[in-house]
Amino acid sequence: MASALEEKEAIREVLAEYCFRLDDGRFAEMAALFTENGTWDTAFGRATGRAIIAELARSLRERAGDQRPRGIHLVTNIAITLDGASARVRSNWTVVQNSAEGPKIGSGGAYLDELVKEGGQWLFRYRKIDRFIAP
Repeated sequence: MASALEEKEAIREVLAEYCFRLDDGRFAEMAALFTENGTWDTAFGRATGRAIIAELARSLRERAGDQRPRGIHLVTNIAITLDGASARVRSNWTVVQNSAEGPKIGSGGAYLDELVKEGGQWLFRYRKIDRFIAP
């Protein structure tokens, strides 16, 4: 049985992998980090189910088009509360983007997450993008 520290580290890996997959445009792979009926609750729409989550992510990227510089998500201030095979996580996020003036903060906010351990893997049951801020 994994220790609490090992479980928390595994959850941090899921948070990081979500950002890598989202930033890389690997939307189906990002959605695979959710349970089959997981929910992604964003400032721009809510999706339940992996296929619908992937489609929402794809549509948000397409809507941004080439007008918005690509950036990277950074996740900080991660607070994890374990409860057996489930966990609640609060964290902050920032998107850093390129601009003509150099790197800048494009947006930020908080994540409120519920994760469950299924088949030995931590998955999002619910992820809410909270306190969304952008210029």
